[in-house]
Amino acid sequence: MRDTKCQQQIAANPYNWPHDASLNATTTALVIIDMQRDFCEPGGYLAHQGYDITLTRAIIPNILTLLTRCRDVGVPVYHTRESHRPDLADLSHRELFRSRNNASGLGIGDRGPLGRLLIRGEAGCDTIPELYPLPGGSEPVIDKPGKGAFTHTDFELLLRIRGVRNLVLCGVTTDVCVHSTMREANDRGFDCVLLEDCCAAGEQELHDAAVEMVRMEGGVFGATARLADVLQALGGG
Repeated sequence: MRDTKCQQQIAANPYNWPHDASLNATTTALVIIDMQRDFCEPGGYLAHQGYDITLTRAIIPNILTLLTRCRDVGVPVYHTRESHRPDLADLSHRELFRSRNNASGLGIGDRGPLGRLLIRGEAGCDTIPELYPLPGGSEPVIDKPGKGAFTHTDFELLLRIRGVRNLVLCGVTTDVCVHSTMREANDRGFDCVLLEDCCAAGEQELHDAAVEMVRMEGGVFGATARLADVLQALGGG
């Protein structure tokens, strides 16, 4: 990291993170998961599922603060988007059925105010303007056809080539795509920290349960922390 005040660990629960005190811009990356218009704006996919987007929007300022600090100190940033091919060839019949199993009757591929829900190239599928990746490809975008960022993508390849082994995770939703990505990363040997106040779910109870699951068994999927803990470790608290 370019900032000489950076610490080597973040105060986290149930262990200071990363476990081997290897926090630096060579080994560590920020992963912003699915902060898309379809999950954060009226008329998007999450709203059609029957959830209030107030919770997913509430974390935007915190993620922006974190993103800005990581950019300042040289921590690499990756963005993910849950997205599907326009022809739905990467969408199983069960998943299509499941996505429509709600009061609106609309699911993946159906048309809403922001275009076809969770379809690549549609307005709703894109990252929200507040957190948009820098131009020029310096912040890779991972388009994933499922919940976890490692399944059917080149995400692991990008991380391995860069030498990243520690992941700071934030975004939506805590209980689904964030948790799925964290579990996948853990099984691949990455040390992960989930930022409690930079993640959100469709319901607060689901968020709280997902956070607690991370910390069980001494940190079975990684550790949890808060934005202030990361800012302090990065010299910005």
